[in-house]
Amino acid sequence: MIPYATPAEAEAALGRSMTWAEAAWYQYSAAMPDSWLHCHTTFILFVIYTITPLPLVILEQFAPSVVLPYKLQPRVRLPLAASLRCYVEAACFFPLAVGLQLISYPAAVKVLRTRMGLPLPSVRETVAQLVVYSLLEDYLSYWIHRLLHTQWGYEKIHRVHHEFTAPTGFAMSYSHWAENLLLSIPALSGPVIVPCHITTQWLWFSFRLIEGINTHSGYHFPFSPSKLIPFYGGAAYHDYHHYAGGRSQSNFAPLFTYCDYIYKTDKGYRYHKLKQAKLKSLEEDNVEKKGGSDAFSTGKKD
Repeated sequence: MIPYATPAEAEAALGRSMTWAEAAWYQYSAAMPDSWLHCHTTFILFVIYTITPLPLVILEQFAPSVVLPYKLQPRVRLPLAASLRCYVEAACFFPLAVGLQLISYPAAVKVLRTRMGLPLPSVRETVAQLVVYSLLEDYLSYWIHRLLHTQWGYEKIHRVHHEFTAPTGFAMSYSHWAENLLLSIPALSGPVIVPCHITTQWLWFSFRLIEGINTHSGYHFPFSPSKLIPFYGGAAYHDYHHYAGGRSQSNFAPLFTYCDYIYKTDKGYRYHKLKQAKLKSLEEDNVEKKGGSDAFSTGKKD
């Protein structure tokens, strides 16, 4: 809750006029308890999780010709009922998360040291924090993911997430409850080490969820961020991990590829890509030979 009764008091405390964003933030949050602002995170993530995967799910079901050329595993068509089951089972975790946030709020305030008031962070500060959070979360998640692929970790916990060998966006949050708790540690590590404003937290968790939905989408489009961002794996990178399933010892990193490269856990994926390239080359050669043979036959008849 912002400790200023009027916008004029807030500007006097800042020593300057509020920006339009700060004025909007004041109007929205001035009388709202900090605990409710803290719980906004879950509400925002629930909306994103519900809406973001829908376009591809709908297109695959009702207009497959539009998106199937970009599907990474085109022979696998997930029934609509399976997508809905995935969503419902994963979405059940969100109401529980709100309760946990309210109960844990006093401790979270001390650990996260999140700012709720004014001033709002600058764009430069926000971007810098998001970069730090991404690198830290990626590194820690890599090692947790590798632990989940040990025999005990996979059989007891991680196999739930791998029920979808051809993943869909809703599969991003479809996991054993213990896995959700484990992977929340890397996601929270950045804000704990480098405290931020609550709006930056919202951006951070929203970004990670949207990115996770993208990597689990099962589609690789021409405008994929993996073609623009160095070391970003994208959907094709993670789709192979699900395709390989429990035996996979490759592509553990959730966001970037540098950990898999450094620790040499990308060999399976590189072999898979090489094999695909050879098969594609053979198919193209066969098409060319067939075309040449048809032309020769036609010329002979003439």
